Amino acid sequence: MSLIIKGGTIVSAEDTLRADILCEDGVIKAVSENLEIPSGAEVIDAGGQLVMPGGIDPHTHMQLPFMGTVASEDFETGTAAAMAGGTTMIIDFVIPNPQQRLMEAWETWRGWAEKSTSDYSFHVAITWWDKSVHEDMGTLVRKHGVNSFKHFMAYKGAIMATDEILYNSFTRALELGAMPTCHAENGELVFQLQRKLKAMGITGPEAHPLSRPPAVEGEAANRAIRMAEVIGVPVYLVHVSTKDALDEIIRARSNGQRVYGEALAGHLLLDDSVYRHPDFATAAAHVMSPPFRPKGHQEALWKGLQSGNLQTTATDHCCFCEDQKAAGRDDFTKIPNGTAGVEDRMGVLWTHGVGTGRITPNEFVAITSANTAKIFNIYPRKGSVSVGADADLVIWDPEGTRTISAKTHHQNIDFNIFEGMELKGVPSHTVSRGVLTYKDGDLKAVKGAGKYVNRPAFQPVFKALSKIAAENEPEAVKR
Repeated sequence: MSLIIKGGTIVSAEDTLRADILCEDGVIKAVSENLEIPSGAEVIDAGGQLVMPGGIDPHTHMQLPFMGTVASEDFETGTAAAMAGGTTMIIDFVIPNPQQRLMEAWETWRGWAEKSTSDYSFHVAITWWDKSVHEDMGTLVRKHGVNSFKHFMAYKGAIMATDEILYNSFTRALELGAMPTCHAENGELVFQLQRKLKAMGITGPEAHPLSRPPAVEGEAANRAIRMAEVIGVPVYLVHVSTKDALDEIIRARSNGQRVYGEALAGHLLLDDSVYRHPDFATAAAHVMSPPFRPKGHQEALWKGLQSGNLQTTATDHCCFCEDQKAAGRDDFTKIPNGTAGVEDRMGVLWTHGVGTGRITPNEFVAITSANTAKIFNIYPRKGSVSVGADADLVIWDPEGTRTISAKTHHQNIDFNIFEGMELKGVPSHTVSRGVLTYKDGDLKAVKGAGKYVNRPAFQPVFKALSKIAAENEPEAVKR
């Protein structure tokens, strides 16, 4: 069946134009003014509204087993909630246990994701190292369209990647044309600070940010960037939450290094005062890592987006309800880390970004979809409104309003970190692969309709970088 969107203003990362859009067989077939309506086509009147690429959230954790429990949001409910907010694709994470084969974990996550209502893809975490990890990384890149590998520099004693693991994995990623990504926090420092705080009798949620001060992130960001510099591989830092880490990115990028940074909607708007709320459940609901930061870091992150030193926005959507968070009532280190946001990211960024003049509508498209598609090598299939692209679209009502509330959101969690926030600028329609999945509050997402998206390796760019790295090796190494 054909679907045609009439009368809207198309906003891409590059330009703005008035045109109609014809979608057939899951892709965009035509973009032009005054398109004829095919017989039997479904018509959406987008007059007075904007038509943009559907959002891509490059950082989610659906159904994640973590800290003794499992995230309350699965791939069906999470992707459906995402489409209610205008996001039509997620990139989630396969996280093997230490000593678990990557391919075994991969098969598990692929099975869980079969019920996704929207398209999805995966980063794969490197949590340990031996010959099998080296082998499985090759299989994932060459046979399964994985071009990014995640490294947790935090969570000592669980999934933390040591410097040795980082070196081996970064080197292998360069060989394969894959992008290393890093959760940049010094895990040893966090571990020691947690012990110190508990010894002092500080055990509530207020201790969480104290155990992970901004310098902990700045140090790890610098270490990851410097290691990538020596090896000669690009690197992507997830959930950059501090000026400290951003400064390291800016320094490296000004020296010509390929470093990319991601900001979370929550880190752009909330500060660490949330952890001092007198109600344990409310304070614990905000526990995530890195934590929300002291005032001042938020404006630095906005400037990072404005300047292009941060390129993408995400949510780190990882839902744990009040009864799950209660596991850490007497010990903040046992509070499951995670907050929601996949439904709210687009509206929050429009309201506080475009609505305040911080970013333009075109920049909004760049940081919510196009840049992610480009960095992870799926552009223009995703992140663009162009002939041949997947028909993943959001029709945006810039005058529409919504009040965020856990009582009305579609996310499978009993708390919302943006509770009570008034939004101006909301999706009126969401289209996934040419099918209308959300219309004016009516969610029409279909279980299992989403497809896995292969992301090709970056061979041309990486071959050049690998050559440069080899040329810069000391003579003794070359011999």
